[in-house]
Amino acid sequence: MKNFDPAVATAQWLATLSPQETARAVAYTHGSHWLILWSFLVSALVAWIIVRTGLLVAIRSRIERRRRRPLMASFAVALVYSVMSWVLTLPWSIYESWYREKQYGLSSQALGGWLGEAAIGAAISVVVTALLLVAIYALIRRARKLWWAWASGVTAAFIVIGLVISPLVIEPIFNTYTPAPNGPVRDAVVALAKQTGTPSDKIFIYDGSKQSDRYTANVSGLFGTARVAMSDTMFKQNADLAEVRGVVGHEMGHYVHAHVLWMVGVLVLLSALAFWLTDRLYPLAHRLLRADRVGDIADPAGLPVLALVLAFLGVLATPVFATMTRTMEEDADQFSLVHANEPDGLAKALIKTAEYRAPSPSAVEEFLFYDHPSVENRVRRAMEWKATHSPGQPPRP
Repeated sequence: MKNFDPAVATAQWLATLSPQETARAVAYTHGSHWLILWSFLVSALVAWIIVRTGLLVAIRSRIERRRRRPLMASFAVALVYSVMSWVLTLPWSIYESWYREKQYGLSSQALGGWLGEAAIGAAISVVVTALLLVAIYALIRRARKLWWAWASGVTAAFIVIGLVISPLVIEPIFNTYTPAPNGPVRDAVVALAKQTGTPSDKIFIYDGSKQSDRYTANVSGLFGTARVAMSDTMFKQNADLAEVRGVVGHEMGHYVHAHVLWMVGVLVLLSALAFWLTDRLYPLAHRLLRADRVGDIADPAGLPVLALVLAFLGVLATPVFATMTRTMEEDADQFSLVHANEPDGLAKALIKTAEYRAPSPSAVEEFLFYDHPSVENRVRRAMEWKATHSPGQPPRP
């Protein structure tokens, strides 16, 4: 496009945010960075409290003394630990996931509704976590030197199974998913789906406004259960067809390029590294928590120690996870631009996400913490695309 300056256009889009909105987004984002550290400290405190109670040692000792069933001991300890951890962490979770979202105007959900969903999620998590830990502790006992490699494979299997069944079993517990209704929006989405090779019957709208007022869409599931879902907040915020095409084109990019599978592959490698480091760091954490009654890493009663090491490694890996997802998000943006060719629609949608993601961070901040490219960078790329692709021009890479 002649006389079109992407830098000027990007600045104009960012200027649609008021100074108050930008300041609030910056405050929320910087606070979220600090939450990473505070959450780890809460995890350390919870681990110390659970170790001090000696309850896990008592449960393990009683089961092994009477029945000598290590699998049962691991399962019972994991169940009790998961419940204790959830209860002890609950006040922090309320602040982090409910109060703070309300404080910044990102959710209108009542505390009772949040607690109910949190309890259901915790019940599911407790059972799944316990089963996973039974398998991991069995591997530690049987393959002592290489347990970390086998454990990464088991973890990957749990992730894949979870991804496959989540849209069928888990997600409907919390939200109602319905096919996009007939009309211009559905027609535009179906046409884009046919163009990109995305099954048109995999496009859903869900009542995401029940939990959050964030402007969002997502891809969930794997293989035959994969689907694109748009939160009803998109339509409550008066999204036009260009926005819908831009956003759904982005989500279709995740679907078509199988980003979930790539992520699982990377997670297998990262979990193997994390378990290997945990095997080496466990003795140090054992001493720091003064877990004198707990045995080595094969002792299920040492689960708080193991969990603390993994939490610490999770903090260190923040830039790694951020870079992995940020790269996929950038690829999905490019897919949307190529196939939907709606740079202004995508930019308009991206500006709405700036309410919970400061739009213009420094390069260092973006690298360390941002799991999406910054709004400014994403809008700039959309405007650069617009500069070389006229409206209505057939899409091309």
